[in-house]
Amino acid sequence: MSDDSDLMSEIPDPVPEPSPSLFAAPPMAEQERMVEAILFACAEPLSLAQISARLPQGCDAAEALGHLRSRYTGRGVNLERVGDAYALRTAPDLGWLMQNERVETRKLSRAAIETLAIVAYHQPVTRAEIEEIRGVAVSRGTIDQLLELDWIRLGRRRMTPGRPVTFVVTEEFLDHFGLESARDLPGLKELREAGLLDSRPLPGQAVLEDDEAGDGPSRGQSELFED
Repeated sequence: MSDDSDLMSEIPDPVPEPSPSLFAAPPMAEQERMVEAILFACAEPLSLAQISARLPQGCDAAEALGHLRSRYTGRGVNLERVGDAYALRTAPDLGWLMQNERVETRKLSRAAIETLAIVAYHQPVTRAEIEEIRGVAVSRGTIDQLLELDWIRLGRRRMTPGRPVTFVVTEEFLDHFGLESARDLPGLKELREAGLLDSRPLPGQAVLEDDEAGDGPSRGQSELFED
């Protein structure tokens, strides 16, 4: 009997299996309603992981977002993707209805606009590269202003001597301008039609007189956006 008891004592206890959820996942229509309520109540875009964390166990947030985005197509409010996050936004063609409700606190300087444009179109870009494109030094105040607005952030350091830090645009920047990603930035033609580009030379460049310019085109701010 002692041998049998010793043998039994050597057998490990069985590993308990995880208990299944006491409740089944809600129907997909109910999951859509939950995701809709979450996005409606949040002032900032939410990532898929943030949405999933708020849903009951077993819910498929990605599928619910897909159904919800289709259902909002063509309506006054659209479900839009902002970088890796999602948010409910007014349809672009109805934005004029809210134009009186937007308060513009301050305007960016030309230096800040040029710096922001360079970061958006050339990211990731270092401060030295920004200065090389603009032709003049970039003040600390210009960078700080864009960082405070949360329109640019620090990116990865370059694997070059000195390990300079790079700058990239943020999801706040994309959300402010209604972009899904930096690839949706307007091209040269759209910027000229909107009156955002002109023939002014870049800072630090001399303006050539007509008799000195010859037949070649003048170099101007529009070169920032050339391919």
